[in-house]
Amino acid sequence: MQVVAVLSAMGGTTDELVRQAYGLSAEPQWRELDALLSVGEMISCSLAAMAVHELGERAVSLTGSQAGIFTNDSHGNARLLQVSPRRIIEALEEGAIVLVAGFQGVSGGGDVTTLGRGGSDATAVALAAALGARECDIFTDVPGVFTADPRVVTNARKLAAVSHEEMLQLADAGARVLQTRAVELAAARNIDIHVRSSFTSEPGTWICRRTTSFESERVSGIAHIGHDPLYTVSCQSPAMVSAALAQRGLAAVDLDVSVRDDLGSVSVVSAMVVNRSDVTATVLSALETGGIPAHLITCMPNRVSCHVLADDVGRAAQALHDAFQLHAGEERISASSGAETSRTGPVPVS
Repeated sequence: MQVVAVLSAMGGTTDELVRQAYGLSAEPQWRELDALLSVGEMISCSLAAMAVHELGERAVSLTGSQAGIFTNDSHGNARLLQVSPRRIIEALEEGAIVLVAGFQGVSGGGDVTTLGRGGSDATAVALAAALGARECDIFTDVPGVFTADPRVVTNARKLAAVSHEEMLQLADAGARVLQTRAVELAAARNIDIHVRSSFTSEPGTWICRRTTSFESERVSGIAHIGHDPLYTVSCQSPAMVSAALAQRGLAAVDLDVSVRDDLGSVSVVSAMVVNRSDVTATVLSALETGGIPAHLITCMPNRVSCHVLADDVGRAAQALHDAFQLHAGEERISASSGAETSRTGPVPVS
């Protein structure tokens, strides 16, 4: 069996490197910060390769550049442009296990770039697409995707499977299981992701292409953001505000802005939230019953979100989880497809 593994930095390494950088400079140059932060993943890869050799197998570690991961030059949050896995394929053909440094790539000018926090997820999905795989296992410190954060909601339940769309909404609303960009890429490339624990062999959660089993009106889960400020802009038209934000020129426009900095948010995610007033009514009723004031409610496709006081976020998540009886639902059946491998040339991934 051919194996390609993407490795993240060891726990706490990236935070320590950031601390050192800001200990030397109040405003580190983004290019140099990327060069520094990329080291953590390479340490993991090199040490893992040595460990594999000690176990009697051959392994080779590759940087993002060596693995053919090309990005734009937006340091700190670079976008993937293309993956050309030639060296990976060559190493596989020679019988080696390939260990790739996640979270990083190389710009057109040859500089090291990083893909934002959680970027190793995106690296893994991008490589799966480039190598023609239809599935990607992501091993993490949690058993899978839950109906809510089990550290906050005591009766949260692990889901057997969710759709790409549902996972994207959960991630965007605060669930930290996967990087949002990785889910977007998996949806675009029709790749199923299996999120599972690094510490057990138990099945995790499949994040799959939509099938008829997902065409239901049931709520999938609750996500939350502990600190989610609310900005209010007065004395300007929505068109002007939108244009300023699009151009990132808000600071140059004389706007009357007020900020509620004491808020967080909770969100209800479902595959079929659109035009479902009953979901909104249940959210508001549950919060009112729990004595939790709602400061802003937002309805969008697949999601209803509500701003509440930051101190109330945990209680709000539990109240909504109970209101929709997510602890009692049946686990969904995996809809994953068999893995396939093909040898391809450069693959655009943006």
